[in-house]
Amino acid sequence: MSVLRGIGKIPGQIASWLGERFELEDSVLAVLRHPVPRELERPVGWWYVFGSATLAVFVVQVATGVGLAMTYVPAPNSAYDSLQFISHDATLGAVVRGIHYFGAGAMVVLVLIHMTQVYLFGAFKFPREANWLSGSLLLLAVLAMAFTGQLLRWDQDAFWSIVVAAEQAAQAPLIGDWLAHLVVAGANVGGATLTRFYATHVFLIPAATFGLIGIHLYLVVKRGISEPPVAGVGVDRRTYRRRYEEILGRGIPFWPDAAWRDAAISAVVVVIVVVLAALIGAPALGRAPDPTVVIADPRPDWYFLGYFALLALIPPATEAIVIIGLPLLAFVFLFLVPIFWPDGERHWSRRPVAIAAVALPFIAYASLTVAGLQSPWVPLLEGANLPTSVTAGLEPQAARGAQLFTAKSCWACHQIDGSGGRKGPDLSHVAARLTRERLVARIAGGGGGMPAFAGSLAPQELDDLTTFLFTRK
Repeated sequence: MSVLRGIGKIPGQIASWLGERFELEDSVLAVLRHPVPRELERPVGWWYVFGSATLAVFVVQVATGVGLAMTYVPAPNSAYDSLQFISHDATLGAVVRGIHYFGAGAMVVLVLIHMTQVYLFGAFKFPREANWLSGSLLLLAVLAMAFTGQLLRWDQDAFWSIVVAAEQAAQAPLIGDWLAHLVVAGANVGGATLTRFYATHVFLIPAATFGLIGIHLYLVVKRGISEPPVAGVGVDRRTYRRRYEEILGRGIPFWPDAAWRDAAISAVVVVIVVVLAALIGAPALGRAPDPTVVIADPRPDWYFLGYFALLALIPPATEAIVIIGLPLLAFVFLFLVPIFWPDGERHWSRRPVAIAAVALPFIAYASLTVAGLQSPWVPLLEGANLPTSVTAGLEPQAARGAQLFTAKSCWACHQIDGSGGRKGPDLSHVAARLTRERLVARIAGGGGGMPAFAGSLAPQELDDLTTFLFTRK
């Protein structure tokens, strides 16, 4: 028994030794025990846990990202195969990649919930304006990390997503061409592009995120966690600090009285991510990238599907306005909210405009996401076939052109006799509208949202495809 008692004292002795050498009592423990409003002991305290849960998932993302980086090869000829090896042959590779995938989605969801709660609770008001601004930058970092991560899969969707990103960057006034070259790392998508996105995803964005997290946590501790809002009790910059000191005077220490909620929800979220990864596994890779197969609408991960659907549904003439205006509007809203409304009412029941500012975009984006999942404008390319009514009785050259129509993904954007996508014009009777010369020029040169096929079609293939289309009178 004496031996067991001696062993039982070892953890305490180690903790005491570390605490004395590193002076943890005056640093880490002092921060953890900083006072928070007593109201956080009530059920409303569960609304304050999403920031910590986001941080927990970020730590998981870093750990799994390091594991993936040990095997992933950021080279055009090897990236796709290395991910196939991770997914199918490496020990626990599919689980690690699955955790990283579901963790990315969890981070997007959690950071949006956290910012929504902060906004509706009016916690962005004085003296926490800088907390909101640093959190807004963290939101942008999370979205950028999620976007660059899916491009590293280097399958067909990833390849053309980079092309779409470059085309969107090119819409920016004055600096559009420079931004497009910055995205692609040159004139064409290739090895330099993949290396740039790998460095951005693995080094640049995580480094910025670590710095922003440090600033954000410092501000949270320095300014204190905001008390739950009370209807009719607003923020007055002349008296708020004194009132908040009185609230903290009867407050509770964050650790352990309030932190147990954060720890519990963080653990639940991490377990959910791991279970999903174990049961579902990593997302299946698409086909290997092939620049000659022009897929007009690459499908992003689900949290970007709403934006993907919006670009697919709007008229081509408005694309530049939406591509530039929508992110600009979101940016202005995020960064001007604490500047324009630093004081006043905090409770959401007294701020109907704030409720509308959250509810309407959520409903709109959810509807667009559903549309993006269905994607009626671009059918799946698997099993793409033209109707027998189109291919029956064709001469050999026209028959080869019909095969090219599906093989080169023309079918993905254009309908013929009810089969195909609806992104581009219906080609059921295209020969009645265009001469053969105009048809060749349009296919080769593109235009109006259509890519140029001159570089991906041999002269004979172009002639075969045109011959087929010219049968459509």
